Amino acid sequence: MGSRIECVFFSEFHPTLGPKITFQVPEEYISRELFDTVQVYIITKPELQNKLITVTAMDKKLIGCPVCIEHKKYVRNALLFNLGFVCDAKAKTCSLEPIVKKLAGYLTTLELESGFISNDDSKQKLIPLMTIILEDLNARGKCSLPIDESNTIHLKVIAQRRDQPIVQEYDVPVFTECKEDFIKIHWDLTTQQILPYIDGFRHIQKISAEADVELNLVRIAVQNLLYYGVVTLVPIFQYSNVYCPTPGVQDLVDDKSLQEECLAYVTKPGHKRANLRDVFQLYCGLSPGTTARDLCSRYAQQLQHADERKLIQFGLMKGLIRRLHKYPVKVNCEERCQSPRLYTGSHSYDEICCKTGISYKELDERLENDSNIIVCWK
Repeated sequence: MGSRIECVFFSEFHPTLGPKITFQVPEEYISRELFDTVQVYIITKPELQNKLITVTAMDKKLIGCPVCIEHKKYVRNALLFNLGFVCDAKAKTCSLEPIVKKLAGYLTTLELESGFISNDDSKQKLIPLMTIILEDLNARGKCSLPIDESNTIHLKVIAQRRDQPIVQEYDVPVFTECKEDFIKIHWDLTTQQILPYIDGFRHIQKISAEADVELNLVRIAVQNLLYYGVVTLVPIFQYSNVYCPTPGVQDLVDDKSLQEECLAYVTKPGHKRANLRDVFQLYCGLSPGTTARDLCSRYAQQLQHADERKLIQFGLMKGLIRRLHKYPVKVNCEERCQSPRLYTGSHSYDEICCKTGISYKELDERLENDSNIIVCWK
């Protein structure tokens, strides 16, 4: 469930009535029962003041940042208030928390500069501002709040990105859009140094070696690019690799825009545009036991205008195919062998070759001659 705001409220501590809801949009959304349940988290003790607080009660989630401004001009020498949001209890509200915090800071500044909260006339301006917040953040994800002639508050909901996988030395970064669209000066120096080496086929360890940049720095830089959606990760390509179609390959038949994107991506430069039927046949020709080399020899006619490496790359990026990896497993733990910690079934050929520096062919020969090791495909 998204972060839709159901109510915006303004609460304050009244000198005689105690904590109360002064304004709420829509009106009477927060019941007396709900407020009584959570009021200690809305107008709080000093320990929780000026801190972001999220509390769930009665199927609602309330987000606020209680503010306390101490000064002898106020009754009881302090002004306590809180402008917050109410969402459904199951809503993901991480993207709203910075906005609540920002509003608390702005209102504090306005009060210190002009008595915006403590003056009853100016405080009434909160009602239309809260209405703008509710309607515009829900509809457009951003809003502008005109306070006076010289002050406007701009708010924007920043989408929360999913946690990305940790970049490994055997991962291959691929640009998700045209590489030339990304201006180097917008990135840090390490990223600028490695950008020319990101071609969709070099893995992280190789980029590190060729760009002469320390491996961990390359991983951090690519992790940053991955977070912002500039690149995605695919496995190392080799003609000995085995791939198989996923249920997503059907999208190539149903989705016209995906078809156009695919054909533009896989067509060899300077060649006639690849045929959709040929491309679909190539993807369906991948299966367990069939290597990329086998595919090239069996479907030479279909590959006249399509680049097999770009074909595999696009299929992996879009989830049309997946790679079957090889994982060595040592079955006799008593026998000694080289790199026993890597032969547990948890480390793929890609990882083992990167960590030991040997080639796939050497690893294959080594394992074929060891009767204590079997290789699992998954």
